[in-house]
Amino acid sequence: MAEPTRPRDIVLVVDDSPDTLSFLTDALEQSGATVLVAIDGAQALALVERITPDVILMDAVMPGMDGFETCRRLKRSSALSHVPVIFMTGLTETEHIVHGLEAGGVDYVTKPIVIDELFARIRVHLANARSAQSARAALDTAGRYLLASNRAGEVVWCTPQAIRMLSAVLPSDDGRLLLPDPFFRLLRAGSEPAAAATVQLSAPDGMQLLIAFIGRGGRDELLFRLTAEESGGQEGQLRRHFTLTVREAEVLLWIARGKSNRDIGEILGLSPRTVNKHLEQIYAKLGVENRASAAVLAAEVLSRR
Repeated sequence: MAEPTRPRDIVLVVDDSPDTLSFLTDALEQSGATVLVAIDGAQALALVERITPDVILMDAVMPGMDGFETCRRLKRSSALSHVPVIFMTGLTETEHIVHGLEAGGVDYVTKPIVIDELFARIRVHLANARSAQSARAALDTAGRYLLASNRAGEVVWCTPQAIRMLSAVLPSDDGRLLLPDPFFRLLRAGSEPAAAATVQLSAPDGMQLLIAFIGRGGRDELLFRLTAEESGGQEGQLRRHFTLTVREAEVLLWIARGKSNRDIGEILGLSPRTVNKHLEQIYAKLGVENRASAAVLAAEVLSRR
């Protein structure tokens, strides 16, 4: 039986030199990669809106928008934040190397480029990026409410469950979610938050969300857990009044807020079948036959606060 075809790595090369583009394109294609080419930063930004590369080789010094600014703009996108950027430069001064790393690059090579060295660096950074992506995918599948921010207070990645809850309560800047002011000031202070550092957010529907710092999630990334604030009373109130489990109380609360079974499943990370099973138990405990009646009873209990 024939071996399955290995997916080709997609490499974006950004350089204003035709000779460098030609040299790298030939070498990369011979190694089995798919090569995308951009001659300046603006073209690179337009290109990645259509295709997400696996790795980016970025010339540091280009006319107009240089490689450093291009990298910073690329890293603002959560869809591209995981893509490793390797700078190519003829500048060996430490200040330029640091500048590239601060802009979001993971490595650099100096010109003239030694192709074997470049390939070795690409392999290492591709492996690291895919390992990080696999870990995030596992968290997504597990339904965890996690997010990571940088020290500027920008959310650099979220699990799907967390972003659905956060998008309703956090401000955004050009589509980028920003942590609330208390965390923003704490992160900009330059010190890592204490293990118990938390901040509470209020959703428009009255639900209280709690963001808690739990550690580092990667280079210059701080990891936080998002939870529904049960001490706010609503889930606990329903649980105590109707003798529900924690999960049944969560499902009932979202029913009272008018969410469909599909919405509840996505918010709580449950399958439609599991949501239906919880509903059967809720109806039995409340002595009702449908979601409308359950929502009315829940609303009556919650209105007593």
